[in-house]
Amino acid sequence: MDVENLENAINDATQESVPEANKEAEVPQMSAEEEVGFHKGALNTLSAERNELVKMVGNVEAIMQAHIKRLKELGVDLK
Repeated sequence: MDVENLENAINDATQESVPEANKEAEVPQMSAEEEVGFHKGALNTLSAERNELVKMVGNVEAIMQAHIKRLKELGVDLK
């Protein structure tokens, strides 16, 4: 994946997902307006996913801290 050039990365992924029999067929091009909508939608989705991931990390951290606290109460020294 070409992380430096998003357009190339998307085209590469599209070409890899096209079955062998259809590789000769041209991939339809998006208008600039459609592409803007695509990228905005992707960013909205990814932003929501990131927010959920942050919540999950917070939950995991809270549970880990509870275990650490209890181990300390039991005399276990974590270093």
